[in-house]
Amino acid sequence: MLSYKNHSEKISLIKESNLSLRENVAFFLKRIKDNSDLNAFNFVFEDCIESADLIERKIKNGNAGKLAGMVIAIKDVLAIKDRPLTCSSNILKDFHSLYTATAIQKLIDEDAIIIGKTNCDEFAMGSSNENSAFGAVKNPVDHSRVPGGSSGGSAVAVAANLCDVSFGTDTGGSIRQPAAFCGIYGLKPTYGRVSRYGLTAFASSFDTIGPFAKNIYDIALVLSVISGYDPKDSTSQNVDVPEFSSIRTSEKKFKIGLPKEYFAEGLNGEIKSAILKKVESLKNAGHEIINIELPHTEYSIATYYILTTAEASSNLARFDGARYGYRSKESSTLRNMYLNSRSEGFGSEVKRRIMLGTYVLSAGYYNAYYRKAQKVRRLLKQDFDNAFEKVDLILTPTTPTTAFKLGEKSNDPLEMYLEDIYTTSANLVGIPGISIPIGRDKQGLPIGMQIMANQFDENKLLTFCSDF
Repeated sequence: MLSYKNHSEKISLIKESNLSLRENVAFFLKRIKDNSDLNAFNFVFEDCIESADLIERKIKNGNAGKLAGMVIAIKDVLAIKDRPLTCSSNILKDFHSLYTATAIQKLIDEDAIIIGKTNCDEFAMGSSNENSAFGAVKNPVDHSRVPGGSSGGSAVAVAANLCDVSFGTDTGGSIRQPAAFCGIYGLKPTYGRVSRYGLTAFASSFDTIGPFAKNIYDIALVLSVISGYDPKDSTSQNVDVPEFSSIRTSEKKFKIGLPKEYFAEGLNGEIKSAILKKVESLKNAGHEIINIELPHTEYSIATYYILTTAEASSNLARFDGARYGYRSKESSTLRNMYLNSRSEGFGSEVKRRIMLGTYVLSAGYYNAYYRKAQKVRRLLKQDFDNAFEKVDLILTPTTPTTAFKLGEKSNDPLEMYLEDIYTTSANLVGIPGISIPIGRDKQGLPIGMQIMANQFDENKLLTFCSDF
């Protein structure tokens, strides 16, 4: 199969009859089958090849959508009508969606080809993609290591060349962290930029839908398609959507903030060196580097895990075995049916977070934990507001380490949670962030660098990243 750098090149090859879309889709289907040991997909839609000929004709006739022929994989927490929607959980093992998520429908309307649903941590709860009823996903760079989570399957699908672009969700770093571990681009948009309708909620005031790709241009293109107001989502914001796909390498010089709190103890030395080397090259290119402070950063992980588990406890109450999904057969009373269905259907990490969330919302502890965490969230937002008065962008590591070994942190939830230390803040304050690959460590493992912008400033992120 002919190679192409981005979707624009792919369209040109198809128009010139140098690339058959049917063969292209068949190539990806074979790649998925040949790389099944990576465990990136929960479900593969082999019937997607049937639409290839129709879309290819539309491309050649000049009446195709913006994403015509782009082969896309979707995280298995996003709804597609009449397709499985399991959230990688036994409690939704045989469930099929009754409708399609707004963001996914927008992709389909622009003639994208959906090739399958990707593996993820159960209900998007995890930082390693080891918490899945379908089993762990493996990092394509080193099969003994994790791909990151919770959108690990989506990251692997792009990194292993199993599709053109994939979609994940990001509640506290679940797009950016796997992007860093797998050496690709991963964007978390501003909260409210993309409709959450059809996304199975983990933590409703944190969750965002975003893309993975091997280049910034495809990231920009799909973001321009999925963005926009949706009356079906009360948190969707009615703001202008720039033509993100028109980004080009810019002469613009940015003021870039380096928060000292993100370069302190706990950061892997090779990651720190790689980022500081990149900072030096940015300085030499004419960008202004400004040291800044985000003083409440040390409270971000605690705040994040109090608030998200509280929201998870509430959101996951609907999975009770009564209406849909898994129902325990060993139940003599209604109470036992609820208890057994949830005990048997949910995995250990999901149950841990439900219990934590129920605890912090309980009458005796609500003020001490949940209410206080909401106040700290506001202080974190003020930190970022103050910073963006001085700088255009904030540059940090994406992760404190490169990809760790499978099973290495499974028995230590606190150590696992600390993997999100640099990414949770963007979700707490609702700003966009992107992880871009900037090199590899001595073991050949990818290193990611995170760039964050103020709310609805994705254009700045994409323009800046187009120079890399």
